[in-house]
Parts: sequence; C-alpha cells; structure tokens
Amino acid sequence: MNTSKRVAAWLVALCGLVLLAGCATGPRITTEADPRADFSAYRTWSFYTPLAIESEGYETQTSALAKAAVRSEMERRGYTYTETNPDLWVNINAYLERRTDVSSYPTVDYGYYYSYRHRAYLAVPYWNERTQVYRYTEGTMNVDLVDARQKRLVWEGIAVGRVANLRADQRAQRVNSTIAEIFANYPHQAGMRGAPM
Repeated sequence: MNTSKRVAAWLVALCGLVLLAGCATGPRITTEADPRADFSAYRTWSFYTPLAIESEGYETQTSALAKAAVRSEMERRGYTYTETNPDLWVNINAYLERRTDVSSYPTVDYGYYYSYRHRAYLAVPYWNERTQVYRYTEGTMNVDLVDARQKRLVWEGIAVGRVANLRADQRAQRVNSTIAEIFANYPHQAGMRGAPM
C-alpha cells in the first residue's frame, strides 16, 4: 500500500513537470487593439478575400484548420458568419522563417612548454571562446480583425514560436491551440460593450 502511494505521488509530480514543460514551449502571444474602435458595434464577420494564408489562391490543409479554428472562436464569442456586408473581416496569415542562435562562452586551455631553467614542463593558461550555433524554424501566425466599413485594422493577435516537425494530427492540435491562445487575449463579445470574457 505504501509503495502504491509513492508511485502515485511520482506520477502526479511527473504530470506536473510535463504540464510545466508544455507551458514553457508555447508560442509568445501579443495583441494590439485600436482604442478608437467601438467593438460593441460588431456582430457579424466574414473571412477577408483573398485570405493571406491562401496567397497562392487555393485552400491547404493548414489554412482549412486555421479557418475552422477561427470560426469556432468567433462563434464562441457570439459573432455570426455572413458573406454579405459583414461588420468585421478576419484575415489569417502564417509564415515560417529559419533562425540561428549563436552563443559564445569563454574557456581556459593550457599550453605546455619545457623550461630549461626549471627543468620541468610548465602549464601556461590562455583564454579562447567556444561558439555554439543552433538553427531552428520559427513560425508566426497573425489573426487580424478589420472594420469592413472603414477598412481599418481594429485588433491583431500574433503568435510566434518554434516549429517542430509534426504529424498531421499533431499539426491540427497545434493550430487549434495556437488560435485559441490568440483569441484568449480578445476580451470582447459580439454586440456587447465592455463585456470581457
């Protein structure tokens, strides 16, 4: 019985570490809102045409995932999708960029020489720098809300993070969670003034 309690405690601790590690590797989210915008006036929305994530003119698996995630988040906030005269246009953009991190740190090495005067080998320290280069892919996803009548950006959410090679099901989960994290910083509901979620 005592052993099972220990194992359960270790499992709980391990789950906590996994959750903390997952939080540490998530994307950095930034948002910006237009202070002049009256968000209580917005009730309907549509995707901007052409959608930035579909710059080649056709839908991809990733763009379909992103659009479905955005639709879910907008509907959760009470916005109604319409193709005719929407209050808001929603544009989505995503791109990848190769990055390089370079770090240098000092090290001490020793050169040895024989001293005839002392009749022994002497160690002479000298400083040099070791450099490590780490290459990775960084992904950026933008969600823009544009006032359709004034053609003005009223809210933007940006997620930036490292991108890993993922299977299709993992990619879907990552896109959904990233869109959800972006919209977690959107404090408005359709047609309501100052009604943060």
